[in-house]
Amino acid sequence: MAPFASGTPVTSGSITRLRRIRRTWRILSIIATGVALGLALTVGILWSQLERRYIFFPTAELQFTPADAGLQYEDVSFHTRGGRQLQGWYIPGTVDTGNTTWIWFHGNGGNISHRVDELAMLHHRLGVNIFIFDYQGYGRSQGEPTEQGTYQDARAALDHVSNRPGIDPSKIVYFGKSLGAAVAVELATEKLPAGLILVSPFSSVSDMARRAFPYLPVGWLLKDRYDSASRIRRVQTPLLIIHGAQDEMVPVDQGRALFEAANDPKIFRLLPGAGHNDTHINGGPGYWDALEEFSASITAGRQGTAD
Repeated sequence: MAPFASGTPVTSGSITRLRRIRRTWRILSIIATGVALGLALTVGILWSQLERRYIFFPTAELQFTPADAGLQYEDVSFHTRGGRQLQGWYIPGTVDTGNTTWIWFHGNGGNISHRVDELAMLHHRLGVNIFIFDYQGYGRSQGEPTEQGTYQDARAALDHVSNRPGIDPSKIVYFGKSLGAAVAVELATEKLPAGLILVSPFSSVSDMARRAFPYLPVGWLLKDRYDSASRIRRVQTPLLIIHGAQDEMVPVDQGRALFEAANDPKIFRLLPGAGHNDTHINGGPGYWDALEEFSASITAGRQGTAD
């Protein structure tokens, strides 16, 4: 059978041209594959650098403990399912809070010792049991921080708290601040808490990156990184979002976008005089009233209402 349907005579020149075309396509295919692999490697390296340099800011030294604020506490070591040892503090609450326990997921800077002041204020105002811990690479916790690592750490913290003697697993609240809000949302998609509190949250890292670099394709490079906006749609539990109106790091519209994506029941509280890291100070009564009211509704088994 002739190789050409038109019946064109096959010559040595046409065969040579056909072989050249096939060879050229093979070379182009190899080049395209190499470019794709190189691009994937570049994106992976870029993301790892962004994580280390622009997302995580851990410090190792613990400067304070709850004892410095007059609190009784237990210094806790526990492990991730991958064997990493993490460190945290358990502060027992008062007897009249219905045995509610808050797991605190802190932000991307410092370590748990930099939250002692607010930890003491939270304990005195709400009286709940509190468990705060450091992610991998923070404080005395082993390892290096990564997005997936923070999710593993959150699961380990929940496992530890749920298995503590005297803790009611059905009365655990997730309390996430900034980056910790994204970690708390991810955990909530796997195990629903009694309530979810997010302070100064962002909708996703890619949304934040697009705002910071509107003319660069960073949104594509950072696709689905700490994507709370899509994950929170799968969460069905009472939700409180608190955001400082003067937040200089995470714009208020990020918190509102997350709120709009969330299911009812949900509450949004805007703090006129607060920034990103001072909600517990400059947020004033608005901050503490919101936490107390939400905590009371969880303790009493009531549902929140949209604001």
